[in-house]
Amino acid sequence: IDKETTGLLVAAKSDRAHHGLAAQFEAHSVTRHYLALVQGVPSAADPRLNGLRGATFEAGGILKIATNLARHRSDRQRQAVCWPPEGRHAVTRARVVEGFAGQAALVDCWLETGRTHQIRVHMAHAGHGLIGDPVYGGRRRLSVRALGAAAVEAAAGFSRQALHAASLGFDHPVTGERLDFSSPLPADMADLLAGLRAGAAGG
Repeated sequence: IDKETTGLLVAAKSDRAHHGLAAQFEAHSVTRHYLALVQGVPSAADPRLNGLRGATFEAGGILKIATNLARHRSDRQRQAVCWPPEGRHAVTRARVVEGFAGQAALVDCWLETGRTHQIRVHMAHAGHGLIGDPVYGGRRRLSVRALGAAAVEAAAGFSRQALHAASLGFDHPVTGERLDFSSPLPADMADLLAGLRAGAAGG
């Protein structure tokens, strides 16, 4: 996972385990769900999002973003959306869990592929950059009128991308047993989430 992203990761302790896990990642059989707090609320009713290249909506209001990703041409520390034949194929799906006065949302994101900075780049491409993301977050500002000063200040002062690896599932590479893990939100994201809820509720 990216630096400053919290939550679950898996590490192999032997070559056998490494190869077994790598095969599952290659086959897309590992399940990885992330919780993100993003700017705005992704919606199938948004004509801009419906017209965005690489973005489609699936049943249940699930946003699918499918692009290629490659290193940014002028900033080698960044990734950028591109199109074949450049880059590597990347697919992210996202579902709004909770919206906050049209200004921000808690989003469940899951990966079909696992590219560097994938969720952060894809959500920024969709116009819904992660709150606190210093690289891809963009300049969008939350409305004090809609959320209140306290929530807006909390979001503006959030010091990292609001992204948490919340669940991870895979088959044990030696025994074959299915393993599923979950991790609760860290305190900083939980506090920000509570502030957004309170702001959206009018206090």
